[in-house]
Amino acid sequence: MTRFAYVNGRYETHSGATVSIEDRGYQFADGVYEVVALWNGCAVDLIGHMDRLERSMAEVQFPNPPGRRALGVVAHEVVRLNRVRTGILYIQINRGTAPRNHPFPGEDVRCSIVMTVRHGLGPSAHDIENGVSLKVQDDQRWKRRDIKTIGLLPNVLTKQAAKAAGAFEALLINPDGTVTEASAANVWLVDKDGTLVTRPLGPEILGGITRARVMAIAQEAGRPVRETVFTLEDVLAAREVFLSGTTTFVLPVTRIDDTVIANGHPGEAACDLRDRYQGYLNALEPGTSWHVA
Repeated sequence: MTRFAYVNGRYETHSGATVSIEDRGYQFADGVYEVVALWNGCAVDLIGHMDRLERSMAEVQFPNPPGRRALGVVAHEVVRLNRVRTGILYIQINRGTAPRNHPFPGEDVRCSIVMTVRHGLGPSAHDIENGVSLKVQDDQRWKRRDIKTIGLLPNVLTKQAAKAAGAFEALLINPDGTVTEASAANVWLVDKDGTLVTRPLGPEILGGITRARVMAIAQEAGRPVRETVFTLEDVLAAREVFLSGTTTFVLPVTRIDDTVIANGHPGEAACDLRDRYQGYLNALEPGTSWHVA
């Protein structure tokens, strides 16, 4: 089936979709993005993604960012054209096209907008049943990880190193031994008292949309949640460890490097939260899920 992309005002086939060679996203990674889950025709937490996208554009000082209502209309149409009901929607916005020069171009330069869609979402049945492994690596990303920028080379390298080691993901560590997140997911642990622990928001981590949803689901279920900095030692000694993210949902971790977490099986809290998150997805309504305000 032909796949369609949206590029700067036009719906094009993937093979025919192009951006300028002087697009600042291509030359400087001067752009931001969002990945939105699509579930049974619904856009999952679209308002949260639009909020974060607007924040990212403001933080990198885009002078004329596109409005969320227009972006929402385009997103819905590109999903419709591709006939995707369960998958992911990718939105990328770059500062625009201008002669290559490090300072920002004039304010008359318009942002570049690209959207694509693909089928498939969520972890495999094997990973859900057995949990996944992480490889510990130094966090070598820039200091503003709270901005969802397209400059992802450090994430790519850490994810590839994890894959080469036979692990599912990287567990990123600061020089002081504190944990930040994974290359493409937030990290949680369950401590000895049964409290869910995740790192607080700030420039050290990306504020995950799924992280926020899982936190709300946990609190509604009466599970205590604490946002605090924690160390690799805390993680290795935890009752449970799991990841949250747009494409991972809630995914148990059963091994970190050579250390088995608890009894080596997905824990009760992670499994319960995953089931509750799945229930949240199944209860979404297609009409209201596409509202962006």
